[in-house]
Formats: sequence, structure tokens, C-alpha cells
Amino acid sequence: MTVDTAPLSLPELTARLNSASTAEELSVFFDTPYILITLEGLDIDAPASIPYAPSCPIIAITDPPGRPDVVPDFIDVVVTTEADAGLVTTAVTNNPIASMLLVQLLRHNERVDVSGGLFAESLAYSTLQHGAEFQSWLSTRKPRPPVEEPMEPAVLVAVEDDGLRLTLNRPDKRNAYSTAMRDALCEGLRLLADDSSLRHAVLNGAGPCFCAGGDLDEFGEAFDAGLAHASRVTRSAGALIYRLRDRIEVHLHGACIGAGIELPAFAGHIKAREDAFFQLPEVSFGLVPGAGGTVSMLPRIGRHRLAFMALTGARVDVETACAWGLVDEIVAHL
Repeated sequence: MTVDTAPLSLPELTARLNSASTAEELSVFFDTPYILITLEGLDIDAPASIPYAPSCPIIAITDPPGRPDVVPDFIDVVVTTEADAGLVTTAVTNNPIASMLLVQLLRHNERVDVSGGLFAESLAYSTLQHGAEFQSWLSTRKPRPPVEEPMEPAVLVAVEDDGLRLTLNRPDKRNAYSTAMRDALCEGLRLLADDSSLRHAVLNGAGPCFCAGGDLDEFGEAFDAGLAHASRVTRSAGALIYRLRDRIEVHLHGACIGAGIELPAFAGHIKAREDAFFQLPEVSFGLVPGAGGTVSMLPRIGRHRLAFMALTGARVDVETACAWGLVDEIVAHL
């Protein structure tokens, strides 16, 4: 794929997006997986607008950092250095379809409620599971011999006074989020939902980290996109956490990757230990976040930051996460 790396000015971009035909050409099908623009000379008194939105990501470089309230709302990612721009453009070029769906999903989810956002995310994720980019990633993985799982439950459920403690309990697998863990977590959350005497719950993780993301050993097992979507929207831990958010506090430590931050972001309060860090690696697999992250993280950190995290897979430390609002409190001990 040949990509034009020269950034456009904002007026140049808006001029091209005034036409349906030229807007259509700004897509992966015309060898344009992304649009790179500069925001120099941005007129804050006359916000730019476009009649036609391109399908591919719009990446803006602004130096010094622009005020978020005056960056045109059709921009998907805002960076302040050429190095960060390079991280984004490389990631998009490597997986242009997943990147396109990611920014389209975030644009959509910014305008809909939680239920509508989870529905759209599930459809996008299920679609990409059968796409060439994900299948290419799967082909690079060496077959792994089956590992006998311990007999302990994937989630420990304990009643403590008038509350509940839910503990992700696959420490040997870094609490990889498996189907069994999802089912067990939903059962614990339903207990909280059905018992009004349980006034609150704490969700934490056993072992060296809270959760290192989806169980890669289960990736590629979905052979029916429709059935996978039906399963995801029928049994959703994220939807349950959101409904119970005022009664749930999450305690994070170590790696919080993929589902390890997507699910906690639905909760009413998040405490994170000083060693916690956060990543969204799914686009590098040819996917989008699939545990609710395009919904839960959006109001916490905004579309521009979420797009940067998801497209690049960049690691975010706990101090940055707290400054952004991804976590609510940093603590020395949990």
C-alpha cells in the first residue's frame, strides 16, 4: 500500500471533504488508510466543519497542544509530536481495516447510550474476527498444547458483612479473561443485582496483576460471527458492572490490559496501585476492544485519547491514567 505521508492543512482537508466523491477517495480502498493534518492556524472563533466524513482515521498534529474544546470534533486522534504521529500511522498502516472500524465505532459510540454502544462494539468485533487482518495474526501463533486448568473457580465470590468481594482467580494465567471467567463474573454480579442486602462490591484480581487481557488460547474459536455476537450481548459483564456501578469499586494492580481496564472503567470508583499500567492491544491483532472498552473508557478519557491508546497499544502508566480520569485514585496498598 502506498501512503501519502505529507500532512494536509485543515483548510485543505475541509475543502476535500466538501465533495462526496473526494471524501470517498479518502479511504483504504484508494490507498489512503489515514489522513494526517496539522492544526496550525486553527481559528478558534470559526470552528471547522465538514459535510462528509471520511471512513479512515483523521490524525491531527498540534504543537503546542491544542485545547480539546476547540479541536474540530471530526478529528479522531490528536498528537503533539511527529514521533507520536508515527506510532499512530504505523499502527493504522499495519491494520487499516481494524483501525477504520475502531474510529468509526468511537464516533458512533460518542453519540449513543451504553446499550447502543455495546451492541455496536459487539458487531464490529464479531465482524473483524472473520476478517483477513485477524486471521493473519492468528496464523503467526504457534499451536500451544492444552493446559489442564486448576479446579479452583475462575472468580472467587465472598460475602463480607453487607458486601461482596469478587476476585479474578487465574493467577497462573495472569487472570486472562476467558469464557469461564466471564461466566463466573456474571454470576457474581447477578448475585449483587438480586440481593439488595449486599450494599456494595469490590472487584479485584489474585496474583501479580489484575488482568492481562483476553485469553489468547481462546482467540480464533468463534466460527459463527452471528452466534459470537449473540453470546457477547446476552452475557455481558460490562453491562452488569455499568448497571451496578454505584455499588462497585474496582482495585487494580500490575497489568491491566484489554478487558483488564475495559471492564473496570464501567465501575463507579477505581483504585489503582502504583504499579498498575494500562494497554489496549486489540487493533494490533486486527480487532477492536471487545469487552466494552469503546463504551466504558470513552466518557472517562475522551475519544482522542482512547483512539490513541487503542490504535497504538501504547502503555499508559498509573499517573497518566489518573490525570486523564481513567482511574479515580492511586493508592500505595490495596
